[in-house]
Amino acid sequence: MKIESHKSKISYAKFAASAGIYAGFALYLYQPHFKNSGPLQYLVVVNVCLAAMGCFLLSRRWIASFRGSFFAGAVYGFGPFGLGLSVYHPTVSLLLAGIPWLFCPAALCSKRKWRWVGLPLSALPFLAIVLAFQVSAHYRLFPIPIHTKLQLAGLTGLFAPLVALERAMPLVGFYHVPIAALLLGFAILLKAHRFGIMAIFAAGTIPAFCGPFLNVSPIIWLIIPVLCCSVVIGVGMQGIVSAGYTDRKWVLITAVIMSALAIIALLLATKYYDIFAGLGAKYARLFMQTAKMYMLGAIAVSVIFFMARAKLRHTFLRWAIICSATAVDMFLGARFIVDKIL
Repeated sequence: MKIESHKSKISYAKFAASAGIYAGFALYLYQPHFKNSGPLQYLVVVNVCLAAMGCFLLSRRWIASFRGSFFAGAVYGFGPFGLGLSVYHPTVSLLLAGIPWLFCPAALCSKRKWRWVGLPLSALPFLAIVLAFQVSAHYRLFPIPIHTKLQLAGLTGLFAPLVALERAMPLVGFYHVPIAALLLGFAILLKAHRFGIMAIFAAGTIPAFCGPFLNVSPIIWLIIPVLCCSVVIGVGMQGIVSAGYTDRKWVLITAVIMSALAIIALLLATKYYDIFAGLGAKYARLFMQTAKMYMLGAIAVSVIFFMARAKLRHTFLRWAIICSATAVDMFLGARFIVDKIL
């Protein structure tokens, strides 16, 4: 498996279809809450769609498959972190929507003679975040508490985002099935020496753990690593589907990790069920849901592993398996997050 730079032609019909599906999903999630929301809540609906579309467009730089790009956009715009920003002021979603579009100019500078322009252009999203918070401070609007930063305990959301939400912890992770693609995607990036994406990932992650500076709330920097990981998930999905006989060990390792995560979630569910008087029952149920989703991902990846081992390509069937599992996970998780927040 390898990752390449793709200059894929984007069909206007496919882009429009993606935008329509994103919009329909956003309405499905938010429409039940419209009557209890103010006018600014409509801004959130528009911005999560724009965020998904921006990530879709950006991911075409590295992902040849339309399906991979589609789910990269969906995971970014409708992931736990993106939807979790709704707990803050609705204007925060403007940054969620704008950051992927601001990365597009740097991504388009793929020709060797223009690569020197890519580095300064990659700084645009970082500057946009600083500028947005400077303007907010000038008008005495503080959309996110200034001292909200990522704690090590908050990394629970990487493993069990629904449990983290129940505990009122920051949603920093992704849904469960996409973790399989994320693991394989990072393996592909490391093997291909794509250190530029990893540098941008680190540049957004480190400030999230630090104190505020220039009136920027540290947690907002996570938009950048979440965007990077969303693109990596699209790369990983493409890698899982295109895995051949010689790549089967990577698919197997991913399936084993997903199975291990499912077992850990089951053990935690058992622990919480044993708490006196059923006080931990709600957490136990969420860990059970987490275990089911990880097991769903493990089964999907395992089926593709046996297909690769048997040298069966059946690309359409592979896409159907991984996309169906991811879609089920996203529908259930996104519905729970939006209903809980709103």
